[in-house]
Amino acid sequence: MKPVCLVMGAGAGIGGTAGRKFAEAGYHAVLCRRSDGAGLNAMVADIRKSGAEATGFLLNAVDEGAIEERIEQTEAEIGPIEVVIFNLGAQIGDRPLAGTSYKAFELGWRMACFGLFRVASAVTPHMVERGRGAIIVTSATAAVRGNAGQHSHAAAMGGRRMLCQTLNAEFSSQGIHVAHVLVDGMVDAPDTVGKMLGEERFQALRETRGRADGIILPEKVAETYLHLVGQHRSTWTFEMDLRSFSDTPWWNHA
Repeated sequence: MKPVCLVMGAGAGIGGTAGRKFAEAGYHAVLCRRSDGAGLNAMVADIRKSGAEATGFLLNAVDEGAIEERIEQTEAEIGPIEVVIFNLGAQIGDRPLAGTSYKAFELGWRMACFGLFRVASAVTPHMVERGRGAIIVTSATAAVRGNAGQHSHAAAMGGRRMLCQTLNAEFSSQGIHVAHVLVDGMVDAPDTVGKMLGEERFQALRETRGRADGIILPEKVAETYLHLVGQHRSTWTFEMDLRSFSDTPWWNHA
C-alpha cells in the first residue's frame, strides 16, 4: 500500500492541485469535496492517466460522522494516511453583522474550525501509533486580521489558527508535523475566487495580474506543501504566509 495524502476540500484550486502534486510524488491521493462529482471524477482520471494513484469521494464535512467514516475507511481500505491537507474554506462573502444570520455564522465555524478538530480527532490516533504524520492547514488573511464584513470567516479562521497551535503543542513531540499556511492574497482558483468575482472579472484578473505573477498560483502552493512535508524534524515550520511578490502584506495594510 502506498502512503495516503488525504485532501479535504479538493477543488480546482489549491486542494486539487496539491492532491495531484502529492500523487506525482508517490502518494495515493484521496480527494474529498462537497459537490461537483463530474469535476472530481475528471480530476481523479487525469491523475491516474499520468500513472499516479488517486481516489475521489463526495463528502459534506458538516454531516455528522462523514469525516470520521472517510478516515477510517481510507485507513482500512486504501492505506495509511501520512499527510492530511485541510483545505476547507469558510468564505461566505462580505456581510454586515445584521446580514449575517446565526446559521451562516455557525456554518463557517463548522467547516473551518470544527471540521479540522474532527479530522484531527480521527486521524491523530493512527499517526501517533505510527510515530509520524503531517497535517497541513490552508488558512487565510482573516486568521490574523478581521476586516469589516468578515464576522463569520474571521471568527472561524482565527479559531482554526489557535486550534493549529494547540495541535502542534500536543502532537509535534509525537512525530506529527502540524503547519498553518496563511494564504495572504488572491488565488487563481476558478471554483472559489472565480465564483466570487464572476467569470468575466476572474478572466480579466488572470489576463492582467495573473500574467505578471500577481496572483497566487495553486501549483506553487502545492510545491510549498510538499516541501513542508519533506522538512527534517529538526527544522519544522509551524506557520508561514504566502503572497504574490507584488501584494502588500496583511500587516502593512491601512
